[in-house]
Parts: sequence; structure tokens; C-alpha cells
Amino acid sequence: MKIEPRVLENPFVRLEPIGEPHREGLRAACNADQDVWTRLYPYSWAGEHFDPTWAKLIDDNAKGGAQGYAVTVGGEVVGLTTFYGVDPANAVLEVGGTYYRPDVRGGVVNPAAKRLMMGHAFDGGARRVVYRVDASNARSRAAVLKLGAVQEGILRQDRATWTGRIRDTVIFSILADEWPAVRQRLDERLAVFA
Repeated sequence: MKIEPRVLENPFVRLEPIGEPHREGLRAACNADQDVWTRLYPYSWAGEHFDPTWAKLIDDNAKGGAQGYAVTVGGEVVGLTTFYGVDPANAVLEVGGTYYRPDVRGGVVNPAAKRLMMGHAFDGGARRVVYRVDASNARSRAAVLKLGAVQEGILRQDRATWTGRIRDTVIFSILADEWPAVRQRLDERLAVFA
């Protein structure tokens, strides 16, 4: 598996390897919903947490442990998504760390971005793409299932969030041999927005 960071684009979104030009746009997008960071994320990008979280992602990117992407619509940063746990030897990676500004949730942005991420992963030789979702996040769980992922199980008391809350994590995956059917359903779903 070889997954190189590069611009990924379709008619709905453009994913750009995250870098300094995206910093302030992402800061504004993340500050558009400060409550979500407290309720649903294991870390925060809001307010005073933005700079250290940004620095960690940039460092993880540099070390090869992650590939962060700025999600843009019409040239404006509306969120981010990331490849984590890139494991070339086992041809496995995770799509996560996804956040979208509230005004673009529930429409075409998420399925369009996930279509690009999974296409890039499977085209690069991934055997398995993983999603990890906070068990309390019903919206994200439903979105991942709607993408065509299979729920594998729940890791109980998997991690402590930045607020101290202990979260259960739901594990989903899509395998390479499932990808053609998942891709077709996603493409049909996106065609409605064209």
C-alpha cells in the first residue's frame, strides 16, 4: 500500500493536503461549533485548543503517522478529514478526525469527501479502511453506515476525551473486495446532487 498526499477533487469538494495556507480558514470553521468539541470529540480544535492541535497534526503528518486534508468548497475551508494509522505492511488505514462546519453538514460534503478518501486509499492498495466513531455520536454512526461500512463492534471505555469523559468507540470497516459495491452506491448517491 502506498498512499501519497495529493489534492483530491470531485465536483462537490476539494481535499488539499493540509498546510499553512489552510490554518486560519480551518480555525474559523472549527470555531463555528465550539459545543461539538466538548460533546463528541476526544480532542478539541476550538478556541485556545486550535494551535496545539494544529501543531500535533502537522507533526504527525511530517512523521508519516497521519495525512490531514483541508476540506474546501468553492475555495473556502469548511473542515478537515485525515488518514490515521497508515500501516503499509498490513495495507490498513483509518479515515477519521473529520469535522465540518455546521452549515455543510447533512448534505453532499461528507459523502463526497469520503468518496475521495476511500477511492484514494483503495487505489493506493489498501485492503481495509477503518472508521472509529464515538458510540454517543448517533449522527456519525448513521453516516458511516450510510457510506456502506460494516460495524464490527464496540470498544468499551476505549479512551478518555480531553474533557475527561470516557468514551466507547464503535469500529467500522470497508474491505477492498467490498469497495466496488460501496463505490457504486456512493456514486449513485452523489449523482443526485449533480
